[in-house]
Amino acid sequence: MGTTIGVIFMRVRIYQPARNAMQSGTARTKYWLLEFPAADPRAIDPLMGWTSSDDTQAQVRLSFATRAEAEAYARAEGLEYVVVEPNRRAANVRPRGYGENFATDRRTPWTH
Repeated sequence: MGTTIGVIFMRVRIYQPARNAMQSGTARTKYWLLEFPAADPRAIDPLMGWTSSDDTQAQVRLSFATRAEAEAYARAEGLEYVVVEPNRRAANVRPRGYGENFATDRRTPWTH
């Protein structure tokens, strides 16, 4: 009797990355990422104390210009996928911005 090896389908995640919390810009948030989940838990290396894993696919992160391209890739490769919609935040734009600090027509003096 032959044994069959079960194929495990991992559900990949398709999402748009959030902006860096340390910056106000939106660079690197326009594209979509396809990310594989970790199949094996991380373990602590007894010699160095670093965390490691035998799962190399968890390191794979593919980027696409649009959500449709990412979904088409997942369908073409036979991957189950979940799309995580981005949370859109309203832009916090001051009317005059940073230059207002140094304007000559300020109503109040600028102090620290």
